[in-house]
Amino acid sequence: MKTLVLSLAAVALSLLLPACTAQTKDAKGCMDSPLLSRFPGSIITSCGSYDDNSYKFNMGAGKPPKAIEGKYQEIHYHYPSTASKAQVVRNVKTALLTAGYIFDVDTGEYGAFTVHMGKIWMYVSIGGGGDLGLVSVAETTLTQDVVANASAAAMGTSLTGAGHVVVNGILFDTGKADVKPESDAALLEVSKLLKGDPKLRVYVVGHTDNVGGLSANMDLSKRRAAAVAQVLTTKYGIPVAQLASFGAGPYAPVASNDSEDGRSFNRRVELVKQ
Repeated sequence: MKTLVLSLAAVALSLLLPACTAQTKDAKGCMDSPLLSRFPGSIITSCGSYDDNSYKFNMGAGKPPKAIEGKYQEIHYHYPSTASKAQVVRNVKTALLTAGYIFDVDTGEYGAFTVHMGKIWMYVSIGGGGDLGLVSVAETTLTQDVVANASAAAMGTSLTGAGHVVVNGILFDTGKADVKPESDAALLEVSKLLKGDPKLRVYVVGHTDNVGGLSANMDLSKRRAAAVAQVLTTKYGIPVAQLASFGAGPYAPVASNDSEDGRSFNRRVELVKQ
């Protein structure tokens, strides 16, 4: 049998290209991974893929599993009875070594491997009964599609008690100050708050993370705050006298900027009671 071939070019293109090929006996809709070719004579029994999913990779005895999020693919093969487990294990391991993967877990003849190369992670498990499982995750920048919008009443309570409140659900494209249409639900609640108390005066304050230059972030935060105030006055009929905009840039983080989760919290719009 020929050694399984791993293409480094395929690794680089794995985020862009669909899985390679399917054979007539494969489970419907299933194709090979672009990362690892099938053992000759194998068929795919099941598969699954998600653009946004997570998997906990085994990192060996005594170590906690490593959770990786990103583009996920899972494929289960049945290799032919004419091939021994030792033969399949040797082929897979040689292919991974040749491609330059780092072995985080190597169980030897047992046939379970956790490997990674850059942001590509794989777990391969080879059984004695002809089963071969492959899970791969390519780390990507994930999107946050759901936000919890505070009600007008809740925002009013925060303003009274803390003097400020984060308005979740006000969205912008990266590096831009145009308020996205998806922000309407949050802005409607802000308008209810302000119309319900005509004497209430607030600062609309824009905040950024620390990615990029300070002057650029200061300018972006000012433009975003001004854009929110303008939408509130022009679309929702809030009197100009109730609003003033201000950009704080990266100067008031609420979380560490060392992780994307922290940076996402820092990119926000707040109302501050005047």
